[in-house]
Amino acid sequence: MELTGARWRKSSRSSGNGGNCVEIADNLPGLVAVRDSKNPTDPALTFTPAAWRAFVAELRERA
Repeated sequence: MELTGARWRKSSRSSGNGGNCVEIADNLPGLVAVRDSKNPTDPALTFTPAAWRAFVAELRERA
């Protein structure tokens, strides 16, 4: 999966102390990518936008 044009941003739920940091790129057509900011060269998880919305909705329900 080509993520060269990805604009990564930190999740608003990531901690500010350098710990559990998740970055999301949602600027790519038909794709949402998620990675660990501490290991940006490791593979990213990718989702369709619909799958990402369902995932986030489920997390919000459980919070």
